This record gives sequence, structure tokens and C-alpha cells, in this order.
Amino acid sequence: MKQRKWLKEIREQKNMTQLEFSELLNIPVTTYASWEQGVRNPSIDKAKDVSEILGIDWTIFFEHKLLEMSRK
Repeated sequence: MKQRKWLKEIREQKNMTQLEFSELLNIPVTTYASWEQGVRNPSIDKAKDVSEILGIDWTIFFEHKLLEMSRK
């Protein structure tokens, strides 16, 4: 998967560390870090939580997957 630099940039614009953000989401910091690194995707519920905090569309986490499926 591709690294999500946009996620890190938006989080940093909110002056939050990975630890602070993960605590807001009630998840381990390692889980959140894996989202930023593109290793894992959040669940739909957690993606929606992130979108509310950061003011983004929750589907952005899954756009790459949708693109791959549409090419098949």
C-alpha cells in the first residue's frame, strides 16, 4: 500500500501527535501509525471518526481499493 502523507499532514495541521490522535480514536498508536504508513485501513466506523475530527471525507481511505476493483 501507499503511504498516506495527506493523513499525517492534516493531523499535524491540527497540532496533534500520533499518540494524541490515537487516544481520541481510542485505538493503539501502532494501529494509527499503520494507517498513516498505508499498511492497514481503518474500519468504516473508525474512518468516519477520523473524518469527523479532521474534516475529510471518510471514503478517501478506500479510494485506492475501489480503483483496483473497477479495473478488473
